[in-house]
Amino acid sequence: MQDSRGHILWVDDEIHHLKPHILFLEDKGYSLTQATNGNDAVALSQKKQFDLILLDQSMPGMDGLETLKSIKDIRESMPIIMITKTEDEWLMDEAITSQVEQFLIKPVNPSQIFMACKQVLEQTRLREERATSDYLKDFQDINDCLQDDLSCQDWWELYNRLVKWQLKFDEYRDTGLGNILIEQVQTCNREFSHFIEQNFISWLSTENRPVLSPDLFSHFIKPTLEGNNKICLIVVDCLRHDQFMAILPILETFFKVDLSFQVSLLPSATPYSRNAIFSGLFPDQMVKKYPEQEKLMSGHASSLNRFENTFLVDQVKRHGFKDKTIHYHKIWAVEEGRKFQNKIQDLLQADILALVVNFVDMLAHSSSQTDVLKEMVPDEAGYRTAVHSWIEHSWFNQVLKVLSESDFTVVITSDHGSIRVQKDVMVAADREASSGVRYKYGRNLNAKSRNALIIKDPEQYRLPSFGAQFNYLVAKDDVYFVYPNEAHKYRARLKNSFQHGGISMEELLVPVAVMKGL
Repeated sequence: MQDSRGHILWVDDEIHHLKPHILFLEDKGYSLTQATNGNDAVALSQKKQFDLILLDQSMPGMDGLETLKSIKDIRESMPIIMITKTEDEWLMDEAITSQVEQFLIKPVNPSQIFMACKQVLEQTRLREERATSDYLKDFQDINDCLQDDLSCQDWWELYNRLVKWQLKFDEYRDTGLGNILIEQVQTCNREFSHFIEQNFISWLSTENRPVLSPDLFSHFIKPTLEGNNKICLIVVDCLRHDQFMAILPILETFFKVDLSFQVSLLPSATPYSRNAIFSGLFPDQMVKKYPEQEKLMSGHASSLNRFENTFLVDQVKRHGFKDKTIHYHKIWAVEEGRKFQNKIQDLLQADILALVVNFVDMLAHSSSQTDVLKEMVPDEAGYRTAVHSWIEHSWFNQVLKVLSESDFTVVITSDHGSIRVQKDVMVAADREASSGVRYKYGRNLNAKSRNALIIKDPEQYRLPSFGAQFNYLVAKDDVYFVYPNEAHKYRARLKNSFQHGGISMEELLVPVAVMKGL
């Protein structure tokens, strides 16, 4: 039947008694194939593609459970509704374990069967239709919000709404609204850039501000320590909020999660934001207090985060916790993670655990350099999937489980997020300028103001200055910087890659999850 709502195989040794049910389903638009035993059902499943199987449990010869397992061996994703005379819990457990969609108890009337079939076969379409309708309503409301004078909290809530739609459309790829959502995020980012330009400097000179990177310790860590409790700070480098929301269901199996946010410093890059988290200082304060850090940053060293442990120890003491024992650990590779997992029990003796995890950042950078990773992480949805898979299957999952069973409060955050860059912009820079794709610093840097925030006075932004005419360029929206020479080569490598350092909701609005084990 060409216009059938679905092709159903009904397996029951007393199928002749079910003629009214079959006629009712056919009248509703379904096509039916009948089988009176498990062997015939398995054979039919091999020959034909059904949309749904209605399966009786009590049949002579091969019973329903045996038939179920045989069919699943052939077509693992086949939706099956089991129908039985008994309410035995063991049977229900077995059926559920074997991934039946529903479990119905005889006697069943035609309407019951119809509703069960409709729910199984059409729930995805109905949910897609509902998601489409709801988003179109929210689309206009979000656009209207952009006309208001939004606070940082408002922007966080708006970004949350967009992220929830991104996750929803990951489930329902066929809505046709994915591109509209992408365009709306771009529109919001343009307005967000204006918001940051108008407000960021004022935040740096007042305590009445959103939580910035240097404030994270005092706002989220210090209250726990003051209660004489243990705390574990986990900084997942480059973790975006949408990626965090994608892994939240995993975290919620271990923890009660209280979600908040912080705002990354500009540039939204590790040398500034992550160092600020561990030191509790703005970058200009940092280079004054730590001459070694100034040497690293002024000399464009390959690693600008060598002193995080020192920064953390000093910050803990500065807040009055001189007696607290601290363990800091940075993990780059899988083997390091496994070693950390093996000794986590011993580390629980410390008062403060600090863990830096670089997987997400490494994935972002590597995806622009490796064709295989470009295929695996082609867009935001692919990136979310990759991060979810890593969390689910890595050593990190086991570490979180151990922490959830301990007396530690766990704070998970990031130093910044990333954005998929689309538009290349030429910049004027000398040979001594830094090599960043989303931000640059050096002498006499220049770009068009619509594409970049031009910081001519670094002190205004609490950034270090290393000489006369020293300035910063910070990319807006989805821009990435290229030089005139070899521009084509850089375009081929960088376009659609995930980068950070600039101004966007994805980079600056960073989740902070305070978690306690269940």
